[in-house]
Amino acid sequence: MKYQENNRKHKERIKLFTTTIITGEYKGKHIEIPDISTTRSSKSILKESFFNTVQFEIIDKNFVEVFAGSGSVGLEALSRGAAQCYFMEYNKVAFRCLENNIKQTDPSRCHAFYGDSFENFETVYGLVKRQGGKTYFYFDPPFSTRDGMDEIYDKTIALIEKIEPEVCEMVAVEHMTNLTMPNEIGALEKIKKKKFGRSTLSYYRPKA
Repeated sequence: MKYQENNRKHKERIKLFTTTIITGEYKGKHIEIPDISTTRSSKSILKESFFNTVQFEIIDKNFVEVFAGSGSVGLEALSRGAAQCYFMEYNKVAFRCLENNIKQTDPSRCHAFYGDSFENFETVYGLVKRQGGKTYFYFDPPFSTRDGMDEIYDKTIALIEKIEPEVCEMVAVEHMTNLTMPNEIGALEKIKKKKFGRSTLSYYRPKA
């Protein structure tokens, strides 16, 4: 009983803040984000810039958000017409928020995977590959592990190397600005990058 009470108090101490879906079918819907060290929402200006880049190309495409947190990017893609969205998140609190956020939109087009993204990626990749068509992949490694820890980026690049041109429409990587991402990763090449203070978005497409 004492453990349950302490556990309840711990949950109450986790603050939630919200962001909103910018446009599309679910415009204005609130997305909850827990105030924990490994989870944060992509900046609104960064998120808006990303979707200005992909424009209407995302309609009827699959969207995979790796290190999804509360799913703010993937649910924005869903709102803008993505066919199926896949989310991977290992933090239990963030995953609960993700599940609740999905309920505010269209659960039939959302697939949430709890656990280590590096372990779940192969499963999700296999699903989108079997579906056919092109997929957008969005990688945003946890913020708290960024400073002075390059290993997570090495592991992220290793995942991207597995992505085949026939499966990929685009890969976007949100990373710390002082990190230089390679110009080529596997069968993909960097087409542009854009800085947003401490964060930068690097974009990759299959080589021509």
